[in-house]
Amino acid sequence: MEELKTIQWFPGHMTKTKRKIESQLKLIDAVAILLDARVPYSSCNPDLRSIINNKPRVMILNKCDMADPSETKKWLRTFQQNNISAIALDCKSGRGLNAFIPTVKNVLSDKLELWKSKGMTGRTIKVMVVGIPNVGKSSFINRMSKQNRAKVEDRPGVTRGNQWFTIGKGFDLLDTPGVLWPKFDDQSVGEKLAYIGSVKDDVLDTETLSGRLLVYLRDHHIEPLCTRYKLNKDEITGLRDYELLELVGRKRGMLISGGEIDTERAAAAVLDEFRSATLGKITLDKADDYSNVRI
Repeated sequence: MEELKTIQWFPGHMTKTKRKIESQLKLIDAVAILLDARVPYSSCNPDLRSIINNKPRVMILNKCDMADPSETKKWLRTFQQNNISAIALDCKSGRGLNAFIPTVKNVLSDKLELWKSKGMTGRTIKVMVVGIPNVGKSSFINRMSKQNRAKVEDRPGVTRGNQWFTIGKGFDLLDTPGVLWPKFDDQSVGEKLAYIGSVKDDVLDTETLSGRLLVYLRDHHIEPLCTRYKLNKDEITGLRDYELLELVGRKRGMLISGGEIDTERAAAAVLDEFRSATLGKITLDKADDYSNVRI
């Protein structure tokens, strides 16, 4: 199976989004950066550091119910050690959402004290929500505002315009479209984002992608892989990506005329089951591997 080729992931609307984020920074008090808890490093857009500059920020590890809980704890500790406020939450279940507003207020404590000293205690706190495509920004805002006004779809590139939402007395959120960055210096970052669905499948070779995911799972998370697809550890040792994909397709009875394995269908199943955590709670970015990396 061929290696994944470099993909085009930076359409024109993302350039426009970056400009909008920059132009509206003067209107907001803090930035909430949504990350995918399964890939906290890979889902953090490095361009945001320079765009946000010195604005107070809160890192949100969304989809924590799909990630390895022990790794999520390590990531929260890593952020804390770097003096970055971070919380873990899951927008689907609502877990952890109650921590958001208190965390933002804590980050803005100096500014709130200044407002208080000037008699501006009723002033609205404005927070910009940013993140890569498909990380759950709209789901987060819908949950926080307790209404389904922000469009939610399980595919990247749905939100296209900046919108304000009131989530409580004196607290507003500014939604922004998901934005990636022009070049992945580390190709493994691009692959991980493709695994979780932040890069559109229609610009990818999904059979190659799912085959590489199967190899990764075989090498790092073999137990849930074998359990899900009724595989034997010995039979998958040494198999290449396409061979693993064919084996999974055969085990699942995904055959077409002549007994040939429907690898396209098998690939879709593998990606869907990884993205839905049917394969287990798996974190691809291990906190210990990024302890000395700036985020």
